[in-house]
Amino acid sequence: MNSKLQWLRNTMASLDLQGLIISNPTNIKYLTNIDAEGVLLLTRKENIYITDGRYIEQVHSILTLYDEIIVYNISDVSQEDNENFFMFCENVGFEENYVTYAKYKEFIRKYKINNLVETEHIIEKQRMIKDEEEISNLQKACEITDNCFDYLLIYIKPGMTEKQIANEIEEYYRQRTDGVSFDPIVVSGENTSKPHGVPTDRKILKNDIITIDMGCKVNGYCSDMTRTIFVGSVPEYIKPVYNLVLKNQVQTLEQMKDGVSTRLLSKMVENDFKLNGYDLIHSIGHGVGLDIHEAPYISYKADSQLRENMIVTDEPGIYIPGKFGVRIEDTVQITKFGCISLTKSEKNYIVI
Repeated sequence: MNSKLQWLRNTMASLDLQGLIISNPTNIKYLTNIDAEGVLLLTRKENIYITDGRYIEQVHSILTLYDEIIVYNISDVSQEDNENFFMFCENVGFEENYVTYAKYKEFIRKYKINNLVETEHIIEKQRMIKDEEEISNLQKACEITDNCFDYLLIYIKPGMTEKQIANEIEEYYRQRTDGVSFDPIVVSGENTSKPHGVPTDRKILKNDIITIDMGCKVNGYCSDMTRTIFVGSVPEYIKPVYNLVLKNQVQTLEQMKDGVSTRLLSKMVENDFKLNGYDLIHSIGHGVGLDIHEAPYISYKADSQLRENMIVTDEPGIYIPGKFGVRIEDTVQITKFGCISLTKSEKNYIVI
């Protein structure tokens, strides 16, 4: 059996679960590498994947004997089969954060489950720690993101629109990767004050400020990087804000390591911003993996600890409504004694 499924079965035993229904496609991909529609059932003795007939060949091409997963075509599964899957299972787990109430009731009826219980994000918690293959995919995605940024520094010219640049980012990634990990954020001028601004038809001007937040996917794993750049020169009134954001971004990197409190990291940035008259309006980081935003979250609202081989972002930002904003972000790997930045693009004043 593959190591991730074996780990999950061991965890189920410790939680007194005799069965488990996994319907979140991201968790299914994490456990099996399957990215087709379907549901994964872990019964007392078997691992079962039920999918539409359109995906049977695709699923068989992904799985090996080592995975020990039996594949069913949903059209061949009778109600009697469904009722037998969890026979003699006293407790069956489900993904309460993903499943709707309607689906919850359907599971109970369909599989004749006596006690359907919450699993409290056990798979998502395991996903926080990346293995060698996952880290390799994330490293490749980050390297391509750095290359894309280098290309953009040559490509961007005054007169181009935010949408035009965003489309170029998508095309760059489409030719080299699985595609974007999220819709690129390309905002300029006063639009940079919107943390998640949507690219518009606004044209890039001379002496403009541009914020670019982008990432790609390699074998399903995401990269995430933000840089704030300038056209022609860096306006004097922006320099103090840029310097403050960069200082906190670098200091956070220096503090990130195994065992450090995510709340403490966030409070350090929040306090420094307040001392200088600014607010921290979003978390300073989040986990990255198969999802662009996943646990852990680096925020004063979340009290967790960084662990070795977590992949997280470091992205403080300051936004002045109607004027401008500055955000600088890297994707990093946590180690026992520090962190390794997987995105390596220049962060000091970037002028094109």
